Amino acid sequence: MPAWLLPEQVSDQLPQEAEQLERLRRRLLDLFASYGYRLVQPPLFEHASSFSLKGVRDLEARSFTMADQLTGRLLAMRPDMTLQAARIDAQLFRSDDLNRLCYAGSVLHAQATGLLSSREPIQVGCELYGHSGIEADLEIQELALASLLASGIESVHLDLTDRGIFLALQESDPALKDHDDLAQSAMQALQTKDRPALAALPALRPETRQALAALTALYGPARGASNVIERARLELPRLKPIEQALDRLQAVADSALFVKHPQCALTVDLADLKGWQYHNGIMFSIYCEGFADAVVRGGRYDGLGEDFGRSRAATGFSLELRSLGLVAGSNASASDQGHPLLAVAAPWLSSEPSESQEHEGLQQRVSQARAQGRSVVFLPLSQWETYKGPRLVHAKHEATGWAIQEN
Repeated sequence: MPAWLLPEQVSDQLPQEAEQLERLRRRLLDLFASYGYRLVQPPLFEHASSFSLKGVRDLEARSFTMADQLTGRLLAMRPDMTLQAARIDAQLFRSDDLNRLCYAGSVLHAQATGLLSSREPIQVGCELYGHSGIEADLEIQELALASLLASGIESVHLDLTDRGIFLALQESDPALKDHDDLAQSAMQALQTKDRPALAALPALRPETRQALAALTALYGPARGASNVIERARLELPRLKPIEQALDRLQAVADSALFVKHPQCALTVDLADLKGWQYHNGIMFSIYCEGFADAVVRGGRYDGLGEDFGRSRAATGFSLELRSLGLVAGSNASASDQGHPLLAVAAPWLSSEPSESQEHEGLQQRVSQARAQGRSVVFLPLSQWETYKGPRLVHAKHEATGWAIQEN
């Protein structure tokens, strides 16, 4: 195999794409900072046990593992940065106050999430710790929408769900509660709305089977007559955790957030449980026109910090920067897609003492141009003379003796 071949579903970013992604990253981190979110930079790998949580299988399945040559312990390349932020909040911030953290960096997946997905996603996200109220969920959803607007994406569709409903059904049925494989199969069948697969699940109580089947059809408008939340109150078991989950969804649907963002269509899909399995409350996905998969996913994961020594209320969202770049690129102007002004060409002058004054003037003008945000490259005289873009040329009227000639 040629040494220059990359592994499957891994790619290089050439200058145009890399520059676009870096502009997006900077724009998002500046936005997060304006909301009070502070940047953290967790390590690329940790002990594998950090990504091995009770009842959460998908993280382990996605993790690259290796032996630590120093200690012999098993290490894992991070598959997700949310867990790292939760660990940082639990262990390094010894306060019960609200804590807002953000991050941006590569994660590694042993298996990609889709045929066209990268196994080295660039994850960007925000996490809010210390508040269990609906206000935190709304802030996170508002910031997710603001992130898309800052990226030039206006028309979006936000889909709500609450994993608390499935967890309540799991807790109320011994077959799901005591057999994790069965619960995983039920969750997978729900995500694909596979009614035959749900009907074939063994040992479930009739009311559980009926509720799971009902969930596959509980999707549609979040507001108005016969909305999904009201239908769910009639069709799902009257379990207190389910009623609380529906109340949470209703509070989000009735909030002023979506009056502030009329460009966002709001729906509910109670079978949409895609996302990491550590979520345990309100979840949301944001879709954009022309792209099948969600651009942003987020939700609540209260208590996750307990695995790291301190239980905290927690909610957040993350997005994959390359996917966002594709969506933003399809909506952006040419300049936003990575076509900056052509670099200004300057000639390499000889180092003869007789040309020292000319050389000094050129260097001063180059420094001025760079300070003004222009890119300046030095070229051999033969290439400088035939350069098709802007050039630094002799100009007696300039103090430095040089001026930019725009071609």
